[in-house]
Amino acid sequence: MYTKTAALAILVAVAEARFGQEGLIQNLIQGLNAFGQPGQAGTLAGQSPGVLLAGANSCAKLQLADTIVTQLGDDPAVISVAIALVAAEKNTNPFANIIPTICADVNLPATAALRGVVPLVDPDVAGSDVENANSAASVTNPFQADGLSVADIVLANGFSNFTRQSADGATADAGAGAGAGAGNGGAVAAPAPVDCATPTTLTQVVRPPAATGNAGNNNNNDADAGAGADNGAPDFGLCSPEISFVLGRPGRRADEGTFLPIDALVAQGQQEALNPNIITNRVCDQLTNVCEANQAAKDACRAAQDLVQSLGTKDASTAEAFNQALGF
Repeated sequence: MYTKTAALAILVAVAEARFGQEGLIQNLIQGLNAFGQPGQAGTLAGQSPGVLLAGANSCAKLQLADTIVTQLGDDPAVISVAIALVAAEKNTNPFANIIPTICADVNLPATAALRGVVPLVDPDVAGSDVENANSAASVTNPFQADGLSVADIVLANGFSNFTRQSADGATADAGAGAGAGAGNGGAVAAPAPVDCATPTTLTQVVRPPAATGNAGNNNNNDADAGAGADNGAPDFGLCSPEISFVLGRPGRRADEGTFLPIDALVAQGQQEALNPNIITNRVCDQLTNVCEANQAAKDACRAAQDLVQSLGTKDASTAEAFNQALGF
């Protein structure tokens, strides 16, 4: 069991998660470096932004939350951070698909202390007021979850404007295979099991042309991406151009912050850097080299790169300025 103090901290984290949520969750995980083996918390922190992108499988963040507990232990501090990840809102691209996906694997999360917690969704989603209230309540008073997936719990408690997703990427309507149920502590009929044995990674992330808070989509939205490109909107292709600023990465002092691209494809082979200009240049180069971005995206990236250079700052506000300039 986790303490009430830890639970309150989670509520604060969840309430703030909508803005810069990838960095917030990443910093929370990074702060667990006193647990597990040296470097494990940092490695897990580096994996967290990817599972909150719109194109990520909705089961991936539950798998990562389980891994956090498996590797770092079940100390209340660890459980609190894992709960924050389970409850965190996954990004949504309103230009492509405003309907969120929610994990339909009855075996996830596997950690008992994480079960019954349901996620936040974008406030622009119809019915989000119900789901977001349920999410906040579930952090301290989890829903009954025996034999149920997160999708089943969400549906049973009044929110149906979502798509069920298994860990292999298969999707279905919200009600497909779901059991009927009640609220926190209520009896809920078990659903038909969903085969979610093999995780998958969805690689393409397409971004909107202006700052919208949340962005990104998966390969099923290619038509929307093409329409955006025809209108001269930035299309970042296979990548997300966002960067992160994190204190105390592996090998760094606890008070030493460094920059790194969030997207694994952009960051491949790149070490974190104290100088943000190194990382923004990497992002812009990769848009051409590997991301298949359109010219509007490349131009937007160079403009954001110039902005960062003109600021001359080297802190979290620097990463935020770069990301916001690109529509995040």
